[in-house]
Amino acid sequence: MSTRTHRTLGILGAGKVGTVLARLAIAAGHEVLIAGSGAPEKIELITQVLAPGARAVTSREAAVRADLVILALPLGKHASLPADALQGKLVIDAMNYWWETDGVLEQFSHPGASTSEFLQEQLSGSTVVKAFNHMGYHDLEDLSHRPAPRAAIAIAGPSPQVGIVVELVDELGFDPLHIGELAEGVRLQPFAEAFGANGDAESLRAIVERFPQTARGREVLAALGEPVDERV
Repeated sequence: MSTRTHRTLGILGAGKVGTVLARLAIAAGHEVLIAGSGAPEKIELITQVLAPGARAVTSREAAVRADLVILALPLGKHASLPADALQGKLVIDAMNYWWETDGVLEQFSHPGASTSEFLQEQLSGSTVVKAFNHMGYHDLEDLSHRPAPRAAIAIAGPSPQVGIVVELVDELGFDPLHIGELAEGVRLQPFAEAFGANGDAESLRAIVERFPQTARGREVLAALGEPVDERV
């Protein structure tokens, strides 16, 4: 029987996705440090109600103390990340670009924008892996540990570091599906067919693989200057 590795997870973002992931991580036996955009006191009540067992801390403390950091805050706040404290850390990017929340940001507005690769450039001393961004928070809560076939979470990032994220996804009650390097994360972003997907690994793999044949896939590939599959 395999034993799970006890980890300290830092979650930056105390919104709906952040608190759901905190609850799932605590249930899996991990220590969770969660940070909002301000002082820890501002989210202590939220943490007690929505993520009992998690500790409200500053984003810097969460980054320094955590073995693994999950980013679940609005992407537009990327400049507020404690990049120096994240040096050498494995960082899971669960964020998406939402213009309604983030405002219109030119660097993310064109079809070829790879938000996780942008984040990797900003956090050059960290290893960024994309995961937990394509499934809505309700589904993350409701489908965790669903009887087989389990719901699947797609992961884009480098090996062998991605192996730790694969383990975490499994511990949180989902089937992990590694789709390739970080650049493949564009297949999981808003407007892609996989965004919002909550099916099993087989169906999710099929969705990800047909990305080049979809209208959004052709648009993204054209923006990246890559060959476009004209099949419908």
